Amino acid sequence: MASNSQYNLLPVGALLLSATMWGVLWYPLRLLESQGLAGLWTSLIMYSAAGLVAVPWMRKGLSQLSGQWSLIIGLMLVSGWANIAFILAVIDGNVLRVLLLFFLSPLWAVILGRLFLNERLGISGAITLFVAMFGAVLMLWRADAGLPMITSTSDFYALTAGMAFAVGNVLVRKMQDVPAMAKAASVWWGVAMMAAVWIAVVDIAIPTVGSSWVYGQAILLGFAGMVVMTMAVQYGVTRMPVQRSAVILLFELVAGAVSAQLLTNEIVLPQEWWGGGLILIAGYLAARREEAPVDV
Repeated sequence: MASNSQYNLLPVGALLLSATMWGVLWYPLRLLESQGLAGLWTSLIMYSAAGLVAVPWMRKGLSQLSGQWSLIIGLMLVSGWANIAFILAVIDGNVLRVLLLFFLSPLWAVILGRLFLNERLGISGAITLFVAMFGAVLMLWRADAGLPMITSTSDFYALTAGMAFAVGNVLVRKMQDVPAMAKAASVWWGVAMMAAVWIAVVDIAIPTVGSSWVYGQAILLGFAGMVVMTMAVQYGVTRMPVQRSAVILLFELVAGAVSAQLLTNEIVLPQEWWGGGLILIAGYLAARREEAPVDV
């Protein structure tokens, strides 16, 4: 009995740990920004550090990727945008608003699943689409303009990060034969390389920081943050039903909301609460849809 209980609790604990860490990630990112380390440089350092963890495997496992390179490159590109855009959004935008807009990913996932995986929409999928879209309209609604609008760069980053994240999930589902570490390494190095290219194109100078320890904090965040979050998610989702793990991962919104209320003076408008609640419901419906889809 004890061993079975422990076996069931460990995956749940791993997912809750990862969701909590993602929900509060905005805080160390803002601390690094306040010390002179811009978001793009933080992304480069942090994900390069995480990518180093995968180097020993990469030297041995490249032969296992035969025939999967186009998917791997696609995953690197969309993951690069998803993670960098998310980081830039939470540094500059309202934390809860960013998280809620990012969690429109169930909407994009349903659409992409229909287009590229031939998944039937069904009644539950249609309801999920409607609820998520209505929530997005509420959050983005501008009374002065009379229509929903993206009002800031952080809104744009949050929305497109969620889209890219959904595309990445579709690619991961098509890469069933690719080892988990290969997919994790693709994400980490994809972010690092995109950040490096972005820095070069925009010509962002090497940041001036007060202490070399600032770089050390970014490296530590990569090793102790990204690696732990990624491995915890992979441990959890491979040991429990998809719909259950997806619902548990929504705890990221709770962690983000609580931490933002405690550590910032950010204000969330009533329409954002209502819209965010609908997006949260859509995420739950999308997770349940994995369990028992109803086709029409």
